[in-house]
Amino acid sequence: MSYVDGFVLPVPEKNLAAYRRMARLAGTIWREHGALAYHECVADDVQPGKHTSFPQAVKLKPGEVVVFSWIVYRSRAQRDRVNAKVMADPRLKKFMDPKALPFDGKRMFWGGFKSMVDLQDESPAKADAGK
Repeated sequence: MSYVDGFVLPVPEKNLAAYRRMARLAGTIWREHGALAYHECVADDVQPGKHTSFPQAVKLKPGEVVVFSWIVYRSRAQRDRVNAKVMADPRLKKFMDPKALPFDGKRMFWGGFKSMVDLQDESPAKADAGK
């Protein structure tokens, strides 16, 4: 089973192009250092909830959109090794200055997750057989 780092953050719509450029570079860096996959997604069908939601979690402001991202690794140990290399990569310095980010990093949240169910490599018939 894989290990995943997940991220949710608000990005001003006017900064989406700059965020996309930053995400492409970040994805390149993570993949070069061993991440299996790197995904960045912009909200398309995300509504505020009564109690909690993506917009509420990041305190979304008018003119902003939610971005949901994740990086896939073989294991937590591999993730820790990859992240150590990424943090030492001089190209990452562009992301370290909070004033230079195209989003409000104070409203971003993230965490590491152990896979519980992973069906991407299984056909639907094979997955149903395990029921």
